[in-house]
Amino acid sequence: MTAAESLSITMGRRLYVQLGITLVVLAAVGGMVAAHRATLASGTDRLIAADGEWLVLACLAAVGTWVCAAVAQQGAVVEPLPKGRLVAAQFAAGAANHLLPAGAGAAVVNLRFLTRCGLSARRSATALAVKAAVGGIVRCVLGVVLLAASPGTVPLAVRVPQVLVLLPVAAGAVALAVAVSGRLRRGLGRAFADVRDVHRCRGRACALWGGSVAFALLHAGVVLAVVHAIGLGLPASRVVVAYLVASGAAALLPTPGGLGSLDAALALALTAVGAPGPAAVSAVLGYRLLTGWLPMVPGLLVLALLARRSAV
Repeated sequence: MTAAESLSITMGRRLYVQLGITLVVLAAVGGMVAAHRATLASGTDRLIAADGEWLVLACLAAVGTWVCAAVAQQGAVVEPLPKGRLVAAQFAAGAANHLLPAGAGAAVVNLRFLTRCGLSARRSATALAVKAAVGGIVRCVLGVVLLAASPGTVPLAVRVPQVLVLLPVAAGAVALAVAVSGRLRRGLGRAFADVRDVHRCRGRACALWGGSVAFALLHAGVVLAVVHAIGLGLPASRVVVAYLVASGAAALLPTPGGLGSLDAALALALTAVGAPGPAAVSAVLGYRLLTGWLPMVPGLLVLALLARRSAV
C-alpha cells in the first residue's frame, strides 16, 4: 500500500466519525435556532441596515485571508509554488471546507495541489500539518497577549490555572506516544527534518509565521468591521479576543467550515464581551456571509476549473 493510499484510508475513517459529530452538532444548532427565532430575525434586520463602507472594508479583509493562507502555505514548503494557482487553491479550499467536516475539504484540496506541484504525499501532509500547527500556536499566542493586555475582558485567574494544567498533560501524552511507537517516532523525525529545512530559509519562515498571524488577524478584522457596520461600539481588543476564543472552541466540534459550532461560539463570545444578543447575531451573520456563503459558489467554480486543468 502506498503512502497516499494509506493517508486516504485514514482520512476516510476520520471523515465518518466527523460526519456523525457534524449531524449531532447541526441538530443541536437547529434546535437553538428554532428556540431563538425572534432574536435571529432582529439580527437579520440590523444587518440589512448596516453601514456599507464598513461592510466593504470587511469584504477586503475577507479577500485578504485567502492571500494570507497562500503565503502561509508557501512558507510551509521549501520548493517555490505557482503563485496564481496557490491563491486560487486557497480560495477553492475555503469553499470545499464548508462541505466537509473539520477542515477536511481544505486539507484534501491542498494535499492534491501540493502533490500536483511535485511534492510527495508524505511531504505534502507534513506541510499541511505544519501550517495547521503554526496557525494554532499563533491563535493561542495572540489570545494570551490580548488577554494580558486587557485583563478585564476575560478573568485571567480562571484561564491561567487551566493552561498550566493542560500543557504538561498534553506534552506528557505526546512524549509517551513517541516513546511507545517506533513508527510514530520515525514519522515525527522526518516531519521535524522538513520543519528544520523550512526554518533554515528566513524568507520561508517569515512567510509561514507572518502569513498565519495575518490570516488570524484578518478573520478577526472581518468580525470587527461587521461589528462597526451594525453600530456596535465594542473595543477592538474585545472583538479580537472573542473571535480567537470562539474559533478555538469551534475547532473542538468538527463541523463543515465551523457551521453551527463557530456560529454559536462566536455569538456567545461577543455577548460575553458586551454585545446585545441581536447585535451579536447580526455580527455572526455578517461574518458568515462574507467569509463563507457569498464565496461558496465562486469557490466551487474555481475548484472545478483547477480540477479540469489538473492543478488539484
